[in-house]
Amino acid sequence: AVQQGLRMGMILFIVSEIMFFFAFFWAFFTSSLSPVFKNKGVWPPAGIEAISPWGLPLLNTIILLSSGASVTWAHHAIVGGFKKDALLGLVITIIFAVIFTGLQGFEYVNAPFAMSDSVYGSVFFMATGFHGFHVIIGTIFLFVCAFRLYLNHFSR
Repeated sequence: AVQQGLRMGMILFIVSEIMFFFAFFWAFFTSSLSPVFKNKGVWPPAGIEAISPWGLPLLNTIILLSSGASVTWAHHAIVGGFKKDALLGLVITIIFAVIFTGLQGFEYVNAPFAMSDSVYGSVFFMATGFHGFHVIIGTIFLFVCAFRLYLNHFSR
């Protein structure tokens, strides 16, 4: 009963997170597909210089996908009983997460617009900010898991 309750709690948490981020994507796509007169009917709004998706955002995406691969490697190593490989996979994942967070901070500081610059800035900083917050929380969780793995708290 306890395992079923924990499983259901995790499922509900994940569903709530999906709905949370869906709302940000909905706001972005609604605003971009049908720009309002206040924004002069264009997207991004007039006067807003958009960040090129082929620079830092692409690099951060590659780092994020790589961290998913390394944490999957760590999980399979734990299941297989390979503690050193699992620890290495977790450390690599944590390094990717720290690099991602640093690059996102760099992107924020150098963004050519602010949160107060129309719906474009608001949605950008809210969506990427909450995603960055999730990455920071995940990094803390992974650090705790790596420490517990080092202390032999996990078994096959």
